[in-house]
Amino acid sequence: MTDNRERRVVSVIVVNEASVLSRITDLFSGRGYNITSLTVAPIPESKYSRLTIVTSGSIRVIEQITKQLHKLIPVLRVYEHEDMVEKEIAMIKFPVSENLSDIQALCEAYNGKIVNAGENTIIAMAADEPKRIDNFLKALKRYNPKEIVRSGAVALER
Repeated sequence: MTDNRERRVVSVIVVNEASVLSRITDLFSGRGYNITSLTVAPIPESKYSRLTIVTSGSIRVIEQITKQLHKLIPVLRVYEHEDMVEKEIAMIKFPVSENLSDIQALCEAYNGKIVNAGENTIIAMAADEPKRIDNFLKALKRYNPKEIVRSGAVALER
């Protein structure tokens, strides 16, 4: 039998308290599961936080991860996304000598724009689906980026 390792997005709602993130990442590392992306933010006007975890594995592995997460005390809800809206953000710093109008046009094609221009550098950003961010970053390589920062995924069920 083959292990169909597929990319999976799991959201975890937790009580926002010290050591919760450590306990969750320990669960993954202790069982040899890799976290491709991890985004954590408080849920507004509550005592909870949402973790969005991107990992890969078979259906059986994801079910096992989900069951293990439910056993942790501060975890309130765990769910794997089926039908979701997923986005990532990338910010890229360029030398000011690069073609500003070409960079701007490329950014706009990926739901982005130039967000800052200084004396020596410009900073552009895009917010789109992870695969489109991959393509955006590949396309921007020709403009000699000085630095690239990429967020983790965030996702919501439709």
